[in-house]
Amino acid sequence: MTRTDRQRWLFPSHLVEPGGNGAARPRRTARDWVVDISLFLLAAFVGLLAADASAQYTSDTVTLLDQLAGAAACCALWLRRRRPVGLAVALALANAVAPVAAGALLASLFSVAVRRPFREVAWIGALSVATSTVQVFVRPDPTTNAGLSVAIGFILVLLVTAWGMLVRSRRQLVEALRERARRAEAEAELRAAQAQRLAREAIAREMHDVLAHRLTLLSVHAGALEFRPDAPPEQVARAAGVIRDSAHEALQDLREIIGVLRAPGENGEAGDRPQPTLATLDALIAESREAGAEVVLDTTVDDPAAVPAATGRTVYRIAQEALTNARKHAPGTTVTVTVRGRPGGGLTVEVRNPAPGGPVPHVPGSGQGLIGLTERAALAGGRLEHGPDPDGGFALRAWLPWPA
Repeated sequence: MTRTDRQRWLFPSHLVEPGGNGAARPRRTARDWVVDISLFLLAAFVGLLAADASAQYTSDTVTLLDQLAGAAACCALWLRRRRPVGLAVALALANAVAPVAAGALLASLFSVAVRRPFREVAWIGALSVATSTVQVFVRPDPTTNAGLSVAIGFILVLLVTAWGMLVRSRRQLVEALRERARRAEAEAELRAAQAQRLAREAIAREMHDVLAHRLTLLSVHAGALEFRPDAPPEQVARAAGVIRDSAHEALQDLREIIGVLRAPGENGEAGDRPQPTLATLDALIAESREAGAEVVLDTTVDDPAAVPAATGRTVYRIAQEALTNARKHAPGTTVTVTVRGRPGGGLTVEVRNPAPGGPVPHVPGSGQGLIGLTERAALAGGRLEHGPDPDGGFALRAWLPWPA
């Protein structure tokens, strides 16, 4: 056990303040004061009982010396936090000739068992048993059998030592659980932050590809108008319409990408560049049905092409992740995908599935996909909620803006 660990368990309050010379200095709390006073009073009570018993067969001078020794032993208990081992050894030696020190010895032995490793507790306990045995013959009690007195001393030392070690084990367990909880919380926050960062990077890559595509269209058609000023009016009007639509869509996509950092060093990656929209949601449903899932699509959007591409793409990703989760965690159930919305009122997508009919095999996953969806919906200017239903199923609901 290191010095830091010994100091940590030396003070039950776990409060250590740096002293002027850099040394650790304990700071008693209200709980510490209550414990210290209670042990002092308990040791004093046991010492008074021992003094009253020994006064019946000792002289007045010896009784006075016993009382002074007992008072000093009880007062010395205030050092049990700073010098537990030294105090226990001193009280054990005093107990060999002064029975009134027995109460203070037991309190000091309890402190050693709480704050020191088993090796130190074992030899100090053995010393306490030895001095208690010596006391039986140095200060014999004519009213009590010597063997019984030795047995009582041994049992008291054993009980106090076991109690102190139990308290120490409990404190260590509580501290270990607290440390584990702190680590788990920190790891969960780190995983959530990493999931959000990865979601931002994925959105940034996807949006970059879309913007590059639209800006390329703008460049091509603007170049055609520049080099063919004598083109027919129909071609000029068509090119101007393409430029206008591409610029409008590029601005819409640019609003979503503001605030999202592109991961450095990934400009040259040749990853997938899917650009689904709400119009391709039917294909996603069909694909899920072909995979064996029972999916019901309920939509009131008559013209999916009228939904902005960025919004439709977010709806597609939300439905895709929800259907994937349903296949993982509720296979064989009927999944309902509901899409509602109108221009100016927003677009709502809701995916529900009932509880599975039987046990479901464990599927690896940590829920980071839902974190990514929440981040995606927030970046799109909307919101997303998910959680279990009262009937045991699961529901995911998102609202996204749909400008008029």
